[in-house]
Amino acid sequence: MAGSEAQVAPIEIRQLTRLEEFDEIFEMQKTIWSYADSELIPMRFLAVVAKVGGHVFGAYDGPRVIGFCFAIPGIKPDGRPYLHSHMLGVLPAYRNAQIGVRLKLRQRDDALARGIALIEWTFDPLELKNAFLNLEKLGAIVRVYKENQYGTTTSPLHGGLPTDRCTAEWWIDSPRVHAILSGAPKAGREACPTRISYPIDIADIREQASARAREIQQTNARLFLDAFSHGLAVTGFERTATEGVYLLEPWQ
Repeated sequence: MAGSEAQVAPIEIRQLTRLEEFDEIFEMQKTIWSYADSELIPMRFLAVVAKVGGHVFGAYDGPRVIGFCFAIPGIKPDGRPYLHSHMLGVLPAYRNAQIGVRLKLRQRDDALARGIALIEWTFDPLELKNAFLNLEKLGAIVRVYKENQYGTTTSPLHGGLPTDRCTAEWWIDSPRVHAILSGAPKAGREACPTRISYPIDIADIREQASARAREIQQTNARLFLDAFSHGLAVTGFERTATEGVYLLEPWQ
């Protein structure tokens, strides 16, 4: 199923616990990212995740798994528990069908039921659709930028660039997140004077002009790191006809 049909599909989100279900997730990693075998998350690791306080969810169109996510439990230095959402993937034909949002909300439901206040994950700031989802639809914030966090991968989606990543903090029971998920109007953007922008076609640039993409990546890495060192946080994201823009403001 592809295109407009996927947008109205009666997708079901299920929590996964069985090895055969995890085997389907293993195969999906190859389809979505084209990783080398050495970079794939093995199904037995997912079995452990499901038993030690993490979770694995699959999105199904009938009998077919078309998306997944999983999170592992973590502990902050002060002893607070949180979930690290390590991977979320959706088959290409379903990427405009809100599957990612539904998977994240299912993660939130599970965490809230267990009294967990924070879910974190990393994302590539060059992936502007992901940034919009994380910041504008879910209400995450960003206060951490890591250069080449996972090393250079074999996935063609990464274009051979270092895997620079932002860390999304999703405070799932906060007034900010409640307001965003309820559709409440957002405050004026004039309150966010610091902006870090990428060309709206950065995905094409990464594929066709990797040296230019690397230059943009390096320039913005310096801007993010400087902003975070001065107590700013990314709290929003804007898209124009030419740019994707991260909006930053003071955060305490």
